[in-house]
Amino acid sequence: MAEQSTPSKAQVIETLRSSGAQTAARLRSLPADTFERGRYENGWNGRQILAHIASIEWTYPRLFDLAREASAPRPATPAGATPSRGMQGGINDYNERQVEKRAGATAAELIGEFETNRAATIAAAEAAGEALFSTPIRSAGGITGPLASVITAIAVLHVAQHVNDIAAE
Repeated sequence: MAEQSTPSKAQVIETLRSSGAQTAARLRSLPADTFERGRYENGWNGRQILAHIASIEWTYPRLFDLAREASAPRPATPAGATPSRGMQGGINDYNERQVEKRAGATAAELIGEFETNRAATIAAAEAAGEALFSTPIRSAGGITGPLASVITAIAVLHVAQHVNDIAAE
């Protein structure tokens, strides 16, 4: 099996742009009642999943900061340790808090928040040097690998899966 290469800076930026536009367009095309239907057993409805998408998008520029910290000279880390940051209360508590903060937001407002936050993610990618994209990191959700691969996994694939969940596909 061939080893998969790390996406380049240009590839990451293009993927962020195109997937962000596709996400917003697809969400806007859904009937309003789609966002009020329950989607997860004992869990969120479509609007709450959308609130999650909007809320996590603002965290992605922090991954570039994490990669910068990882590439900066510092005292030795234990062998095999990958730089990461945890979140207060764990990932489930964090997600619940962020969704609750957006409880009164409409789907249109949440899509707008996603677009604003995606623009910030793209700006962070544009400001980063090419070498940073190959820096190994670990996201708060436990995805480990080069920055470019982690960004692709969470800002593109993770978001796309949630959009599929909202659309019930």
